[in-house]
Amino acid sequence: MKTVLISGAGVAGTALARLLHRDGVAVTVVEHAPGLRPGGQAVDIRGVALDVTERMGLLDQVRAHRTQMRGMSVLDGDGREIDRSTETTFSSGRLANDDIELLREDLVRFLHEQAGADVEFVFGDRISALDQDEDGVRVAFEHGRPRSFDLVVGADGLHSAVRRLSFGPEEQFTRHLGMHLAIFSAENFLALDDWQLWLRDGEAGYGIYPVRDNTQLRITFGFAAEPLPAGHRHAEQHKQFVADRMATLRWETPRLLKALREADDFYFDAMTQVHMDRWSNGRTVLLGDAGYCASPLSGQGTSLALVGAYVLADALRRTGAHHRAAFACYEKRMRPFVELNQALATENPGGPAAEASVERAKNAIALDD
Repeated sequence: MKTVLISGAGVAGTALARLLHRDGVAVTVVEHAPGLRPGGQAVDIRGVALDVTERMGLLDQVRAHRTQMRGMSVLDGDGREIDRSTETTFSSGRLANDDIELLREDLVRFLHEQAGADVEFVFGDRISALDQDEDGVRVAFEHGRPRSFDLVVGADGLHSAVRRLSFGPEEQFTRHLGMHLAIFSAENFLALDDWQLWLRDGEAGYGIYPVRDNTQLRITFGFAAEPLPAGHRHAEQHKQFVADRMATLRWETPRLLKALREADDFYFDAMTQVHMDRWSNGRTVLLGDAGYCASPLSGQGTSLALVGAYVLADALRRTGAHHRAAFACYEKRMRPFVELNQALATENPGGPAAEASVERAKNAIALDD
């Protein structure tokens, strides 16, 4: 194996690019967005994933950029505080532990910087066709010229094009969890000071927390609803869909909906898991959300991406890049870890998983097996 194409420049794709480049592989990363995607929620690096960041030389950097929450308030539908905690938050769990919460965009930027100039990143393009044989994979792109690679890795998220082209329609593999999330940024018009607010009324609610030294807010809307019909992918359609479902909420909802309409880093999707019998097909393999999305409700998507990248790179190195043996090793090692972490999202519908369950799941793999 000399050349690998990775589809997706998120956490999984950039981490794998850095690890494969370290092992002497010529890596190309193709990303549909025009650059690294901004915004997004704060993400957690927990358990074994912390060991991965340490082995990659990133632990001190991510630790220096961790969020600094002092606690949270839980509000009723009118914004009155009904509970508070200075020991735990809904976004990161118990504050007094070694886990690290930081902004997704910061983590991706660190991984991208570490990958170095020798990794080729192609932004503003995507894979449109795959044609593989015993010698390699011929890849067609929407804009660029066709190219051939020894292996193709789909690290392109829940709506993976690589999965669709190699395994079939998305609907075969996805399991809707009954919820939707929207995430966006705004100025800190609530003057929050390292403090989170969580409001829920019926089947809808939101979480708000400050970032960037309390100059910005990250706002998460959540509500129960059936998935949108296939093809509804336009941001303005999504914003209207979200606004319609949140409009009945009170307190600061009008100002939050105004911020939603103005946001330029808006993210929205159904909370969905991906379950597949296999993650590889010939010379193509899936990584992270593309193969085993646990959904943000698990709190473990980032850790699965980091650990998956490490285990896949390690399997390729151990097998001398014999892809069939490497992919089999990768699946054997990762599946028990994936299953425990996916279960976190469904253990306690409407609330976080038990702390003991999180502790067990986040450490349920050994990097040196």
